[in-house]
Amino acid sequence: MHKPTNNLCDAFAGKSVFVTGHTGFKGSWLCLWLARLGAKVTGYALEPPTQPNHFEVAKVRELLDGHHLADIRDADELQAAMRAAEPDLVLHLAAQSVVRESYAIPRETFEVNAIGTASVLDAVRALDRPCSVVCVTSDKCYENVEQVWGYREDDAMGEHDPYGGSKGAAELVIRSYRHSFFPPGRLAEHGVKLASARAGNVIGGGDWTSDALIVDIVKALAADEPVRIRRPGAYRPWQHVLQALSGYMTLAARLMTSDEPIYQSGWNIGPAAGSELPVKDIVELFLREWGDGSWIDVSHHDDPHEAGILRLAIDKAIWQLNWRPGWDVKETLRHTVRWYREFYNGHPCIRDVSLQQIEAYDASIGWSPTRPVDLFVGKVPA
Repeated sequence: MHKPTNNLCDAFAGKSVFVTGHTGFKGSWLCLWLARLGAKVTGYALEPPTQPNHFEVAKVRELLDGHHLADIRDADELQAAMRAAEPDLVLHLAAQSVVRESYAIPRETFEVNAIGTASVLDAVRALDRPCSVVCVTSDKCYENVEQVWGYREDDAMGEHDPYGGSKGAAELVIRSYRHSFFPPGRLAEHGVKLASARAGNVIGGGDWTSDALIVDIVKALAADEPVRIRRPGAYRPWQHVLQALSGYMTLAARLMTSDEPIYQSGWNIGPAAGSELPVKDIVELFLREWGDGSWIDVSHHDDPHEAGILRLAIDKAIWQLNWRPGWDVKETLRHTVRWYREFYNGHPCIRDVSLQQIEAYDASIGWSPTRPVDLFVGKVPA
């Protein structure tokens, strides 16, 4: 087994980490990685949102120090769970994460994604102890004007759909709490370092989220049917789940090991330029890797609005976090296909499959989030 680097172990080993949304797709992969690095992980979330799900098939529950099934909008329950964990780090991933679902439940989407973020930050305030916090929002937090260049961290917030609007609102909540309660210039008084991470379209093994492209592909292949896709020409910043998580964890490590105000801000975590492929290319690459299958366009003029082009500029993370994207799109799809094949072929230990992919990603980039950075000192985008 590939051994984590010393710097990785130093960053997270023995640290108490409180993860919201730990039963979800990204959250369960994150807990698996953190536990591998020796962190004491406490999870807080609703029941797993799908059947099957990565949290259960990879038996993540067995690795946790704490496991709370509750709503982040339940302030008393959340504060009690966080107080018991005494976290050094809070990673907030809990969310209503389906764009099209947000049209059916717009109010709940805003309540979970915006007010839920305020609940998490209120629970951090109630701790009254030093703590680093990374709130995960979305690349869809930006006001999308269909521009061909990537959105930067100081671009306007807001979107057409309730999901994007709720994520833009969450970013405003985070910014307001930073200014009002956790200003970097008064860190000695409050001890809280607060940042946000905005990731691109995340794919990988173990995702059964409704209305997600890879899930639709896998289900169609399992049923020996053509893959039904909408908006085949829509461009998205595709990346493997481990790449997004490596960005969150790099940012978290910087917060925990440095008092530099520059880290206490918003960050884009996305793929390298050129990975923003149209939906149809992703489907065709997946089918080619799988070795079978076809697709049909089921777009309809009455479909809810979805952005045609979405790209992220990641210069800030590259130059100020010293973070780099890892696997390209082809490598991402190769590992995604391998994971699902192992699952549907009945691999006896899916956790091992996931851990092997974590090791492969870690080895491919030689990740070391605590190495020194030569900071570019300038304006800090919010």
